[in-house]
Amino acid sequence: MPDRAPQPVDRQLPTEEARDLISLVRDIAQQEIVPKAAEEEDAGRFPRELFTLLSRSGLLGLPYDSEYGGGDQPYEVYLQVLEELAAARLTVGLGVSVHSLASYALAAYGTKEQQVEHLPAMLGGGMLGAYCLSEPHSGSDAAALRTKAVRDGDAWVITGTKAWITHGGIADFYTVMARTGEEGPRGITAFLVPGDAPGLSAAPPEKKMGMKGSPTAQVHFDGVRVGDDRRVGEEGQGLAIALSALDSGRLGIAACAIGVAQAALGEALAYATERRQFGKPIADFQGLRFMLADMATQIEAGRALYLAAARLRDAGRPFAMQAAMAKLHCTDTAMRVTTDAVQILGGYGYTADFPAERYMREAKVLQIVEGTNQIQRMVIARHLVGPEGR
Repeated sequence: MPDRAPQPVDRQLPTEEARDLISLVRDIAQQEIVPKAAEEEDAGRFPRELFTLLSRSGLLGLPYDSEYGGGDQPYEVYLQVLEELAAARLTVGLGVSVHSLASYALAAYGTKEQQVEHLPAMLGGGMLGAYCLSEPHSGSDAAALRTKAVRDGDAWVITGTKAWITHGGIADFYTVMARTGEEGPRGITAFLVPGDAPGLSAAPPEKKMGMKGSPTAQVHFDGVRVGDDRRVGEEGQGLAIALSALDSGRLGIAACAIGVAQAALGEALAYATERRQFGKPIADFQGLRFMLADMATQIEAGRALYLAAARLRDAGRPFAMQAAMAKLHCTDTAMRVTTDAVQILGGYGYTADFPAERYMREAKVLQIVEGTNQIQRMVIARHLVGPEGR
């Protein structure tokens, strides 16, 4: 059966412009995303035409400077847009988050000339980005990456393989971290690589448990040549750029997780009020009412946590620990809430006739991407008590 439109969330938004923006996103979700979500996910179909619409609507560059085609929106607003999109379809919400992550390096560390040349197309010109940090042997240990970039005159030649790349094979640009110097964290540099660069190719998409509509693939760089004008930041600054991007990206994952959880709660509420057993709606049974109450409470707590971290970011204050906390809590919440939603629907929850089982499969990946939740705990602990082995 087709998905239900997400239940509207009563949001505290800072401006009338932000309220209009959320209204626009809800209209797009109801008209363009929700009606096709179940069918396209089942078919493993990526909605590229929808991302063109999102770009034309100004939704792919919301947290960036309007001088370059962005939306000048604070993260507090941008993340709530992501939540709305993810509640309609995670492939879309996560895709927007990854595009924003891929755009971050150039927006935050690029030269004025680079920004003028590339950002307008990236933020509002219909392009789609991918972020290339992980490799087959280096996931959590990002500093161990082996993809190399070797200087050749005024250019660089990139060789290696990146793994688990969202939009791998369909992206118009790739933000790539490659080794240009010594082993370890100080020998890595960031590059902006065109999607059609000679020598760049992608493996067939991974066959995943969920998010089948979002392509995740290895990306191969076989002597890919880019000019030094596509180096982002200083040589050796790449890992610092990558980790800075991930602090913001983790907030995007947190918001997407709450969107999925909110959608699952809406499905559970609708079913519990419609389904009758023993002569009354199952929502009248106390055990089930308590489950729904816990689900709603966890969602509200997660939303408050990611918004608190976003407001720190917007104020220019440190937020890395709070971003890790938000990613940890919100994705764990999504897993719990979607599991409970399947339980509330009973046998129907285990079938593909209802979206609850899809929400549960999709929630799992959010505990893994952009730093596993075990890594988030390490990050939080380092902020609290310092690095290990002092």
